[in-house]
Amino acid sequence: MSHIFNQYKYVFQMQFLRNSGFLAFFALIQILLAIGIVIGLTYLIPDASSESILFLATGAPTLILIVTGMVILPQQIGTAKSDGYMEFMRTWPINRAVILGADTTLWLLITVPAIAVSSAIAHFMFDPGYDVSWTVIPALLMIALTSIGVGYGLSYLLSPEASLGASQVIVFGAMMFSPVNFPIERLPEWLQALHQVLPIYSMAEVMRSSLAASTFTVSAGNYINLLIWCILGYGGAIYILNRK
Repeated sequence: MSHIFNQYKYVFQMQFLRNSGFLAFFALIQILLAIGIVIGLTYLIPDASSESILFLATGAPTLILIVTGMVILPQQIGTAKSDGYMEFMRTWPINRAVILGADTTLWLLITVPAIAVSSAIAHFMFDPGYDVSWTVIPALLMIALTSIGVGYGLSYLLSPEASLGASQVIVFGAMMFSPVNFPIERLPEWLQALHQVLPIYSMAEVMRSSLAASTFTVSAGNYINLLIWCILGYGGAIYILNRK
């Protein structure tokens, strides 16, 4: 166990030092995105109801985690592939899962300020009706791990150019065509069915039920959906890292 911990500490330090110049910048981007969702999107909704405000307030943390795991992370890994850093990591005599674990910790830490700021702003400006459940920490971790896992799977599987394109499609789809900031019933039936399989809707449902437990409920199927995508993402990334 101590051997694995020492590997983890070494990789975390390496990744932190490599990305230290960007971490504060990424955290600031996330904070601005969160503020834009909570405040900016209300300008698009004339006479926003309390339900609409609550959807925006509970949707902002979900979008922060989606953007971090499925957009920023693939872009960074694409850069690592292009400059040869990925091949350098493959020469490290350590467990490949440790690389992903240390990297995941780093990206989780980046999201904390934005989630805290967006939730505080929403609470004090709009009083959306938060009813925080004890499940909020497990929910945040589950959503974050799924988002990061899917991001890893995409970025390790695809070329840098393809992963960049996929990340742009994901962020556009998450912002405009995913039921994160609005009820799923507003979408066409075929898109509703698609979201029952994809992870983004389940992420939003899990987050909403944790931040506003008296208003929203979540099914076990949403957690199972996230677990499956999380395993697929991390499993695929580890397999590719181990491939010669």
